[in-house]
Amino acid sequence: MSRQRPVTDFDIRLLRVFKAVAECGGFSAAESELGISRSAISLHMGDLEKRLGLKLCRRGRGGFALTEEGREVLEGARRLLSGLEAFRTEVNALHHSLRGELNIGITDTLVSSPEMRITHALASLKTQGPDVRINMHMDPPGEIARGVLDGRLHVGVVPAVNLPTSLDSHALYSERSGLYCGRGHPLFDAKDVALDALTDWDAVVPSYPLPDDGRERHQGLKASATASDREGAAFLILTGAYLGYLPDHHAQIWVAQGRLRELCPAQAAYETPFVAITRRDRRPHRVLEVFLEALGHDAQSAREP
Repeated sequence: MSRQRPVTDFDIRLLRVFKAVAECGGFSAAESELGISRSAISLHMGDLEKRLGLKLCRRGRGGFALTEEGREVLEGARRLLSGLEAFRTEVNALHHSLRGELNIGITDTLVSSPEMRITHALASLKTQGPDVRINMHMDPPGEIARGVLDGRLHVGVVPAVNLPTSLDSHALYSERSGLYCGRGHPLFDAKDVALDALTDWDAVVPSYPLPDDGRERHQGLKASATASDREGAAFLILTGAYLGYLPDHHAQIWVAQGRLRELCPAQAAYETPFVAITRRDRRPHRVLEVFLEALGHDAQSAREP
């Protein structure tokens, strides 16, 4: 029976390279992420495959692809590296100064929200811990929830829709979305638009989850196109060929330019609650706790007259 070889620092470095290559989708795409050349990446990958005795990926005319063993090694590497980061964070918490990382996932278009809760909390975190490294990831809500659950993300900011029960939610604010059409659409210059007349026009509907009110509003529309996020919906609405919903803060710039018009604002709009999500069974993480505390303090300040 062969003796199991212990994992060394060199193995961990090679696994970091492999994880970057796998998540970037190839050697060339990982060059900028890793800051090393493609030839160096190839050498590292060859070393890792020899040390593991496994073929991890295939390259060729068909493009880059992980083998079955490669996919399993990737999941194991993610768990190992996440555990190492958790250990480093716990050790950093023993120091007086605030150190470590905050991996945060945010869904699209929130930067234009007048509710600056996230921005204020990040600014407070940076003030309290100048050496803290903040890693921002922009992803769809479902991907953010998965990232928080598997430990890739410490915290996410998403709509409070269909969230797993294993996540803790911290209420942030409610976002209003209105129904819009673009300049050039027949309804753009119409004086009186009836709510029941909107079903006759092509509309873009989202492929991401919606709150109950949002689903009801979209059920009455003629679904002729889909969008995976709010940015995609904006592209289609601005063509003047589709109706569609956008958050007011996202649409505001185009309304001011005369390129968008909201339809039936009193009847068609709906609200989406947004929350910060964390793992319910998360380990102590001082940087995360400081960030969440700053979010809570900003909420209290917003309620004060």
